[in-house]
Order: sequence, then structure tokens, then C-alpha cells
Amino acid sequence: MPFARNTSALPLTSATEDAGMEHGVAEDLPPSAIADELPPPSPAEEALLLEGHYAGKMDMSADIDTVGRYLNSHRGWFTRCAQPMQVEPISDHGYALVVGHFSVLSYEVEPKVGLYLSPLDHQVYRIDTMPVPGYVPPGYDVDFHAVLRLHECPEAASPATAMTQVDWDLSLAVKIHMPRMLSSVPRSLLKTSGDRLLNQVVRQVSKRLTRKVQDDFHHSHNLPLPESYRGHYFWSSWGRRSGGGAEPR
Repeated sequence: MPFARNTSALPLTSATEDAGMEHGVAEDLPPSAIADELPPPSPAEEALLLEGHYAGKMDMSADIDTVGRYLNSHRGWFTRCAQPMQVEPISDHGYALVVGHFSVLSYEVEPKVGLYLSPLDHQVYRIDTMPVPGYVPPGYDVDFHAVLRLHECPEAASPATAMTQVDWDLSLAVKIHMPRMLSSVPRSLLKTSGDRLLNQVVRQVSKRLTRKVQDDFHHSHNLPLPESYRGHYFWSSWGRRSGGGAEPR
């Protein structure tokens, strides 16, 4: 999905966790069916592009069909597990998510992103960016594409216990429209600090969300947590193109 563009500019920089939220209602269409009609940024503004690829996995003590039904029932688990981030439904499959509060060089912003959770298809579950009705991001554009793949684990603890492994991949790009007043700041410094911050945010959010989804699923189904629950599998190739090789973190 292409970026949703905007013209006002605020740089994205450091993090805390609470933020406000706006309300809106959107027609329930997949992201690919929604046209981007916002004007392009002013030529006077320079865009700083941050890109990264992440991967991880989590085990669920149930068969694939049970895990798939749970993921499709996102109106329950997504709202619960995303906390303390604020979540607002904007369609049958879409949510507006406030990531947190970020600030640097005296500029502040509370990033909000629309996410579309597609129905499970051939054991693949997708989450992609979508527009938030009536909201124009103040100086940043987020392009988010996550893919969750469900695999049956033959090495379950016992023949009577099913196990599903969920492998996830995330491609994330953030475009920041820099105002002219920041033209004196070295671009390498802005990019380095942005890379470090966003990599840290994704790692923290990923770890917390993975743990909460596992907790919520097993508690709601009265199932024991898998032995791998204490471990968190996360790989990052922030700032590299896909295929550049990810390192475990």
C-alpha cells in the first residue's frame, strides 16, 4: 500500500506510552481498495526514510484451526492485547492505533496508524496499513505490513497435545517530512537517532504484544502455556533491504 501523504512536518524522535485518540468510521474495504487522495508534500520539505524488516515466532498449545479462529476474532484479542496503546475500531476489520508519544529537538508527535486485519487465508494472517478517517498524520507516513504464518508442530509435548507455531514477519517503513528549519541538522544524525529509536520501539512493542497474545489465548481457552513462553524470538534487519540477513536479538 502506498504512503498516505501529508504536508505539515514534525520529526519523529523519542518515546513514552500514553496518547489521545480521534474517532471515525470507515467503509470496510481492504487497504488495496482505498485510494490515497491527499496532496503530496511541498518540494521545500525533505523526506527522511527509515526502513526495517523484523521477524519472530510464538508457540500456541492448540491445533491450527483453534488458533485460526482466535486470530479471526480480533475484535476481542487485539483490543485487549494492544494495551497500553490505545485502540479504536474504525471498520469491521480496521483499527486506529496510537503507538505512543515521541519527541526530540523540541518537537513532539503522537503517531497514529490505521491497521487492517485480514481474515485468515490458507493459514496466513495479514495486517496492513489503512487510512484513518478524518486523520492526516502530522509530518510522518507509516507503511506497515505484517504476515503471520501458522504451522503445525509435530514435536508436541505429548501425542494428546497439539501445538501450533506462529511465525511472523514485519516490513516497516516510516517517512518523515522534515521542515526547512531542521535543514541545519546533519541528516546522518537524524537518521541514526531515528533508526535507533524505532528499532527500540518495535522490539519493545513486539515483545509485549507477543507475550500478551500468548497469555490471552491460553487463558481464554483454559490451556497450559507452552515451554517456550519464557523465550522471545525476535530478529531485526533494521535499515537493511529484505534479504540482507537478519540477526537474532
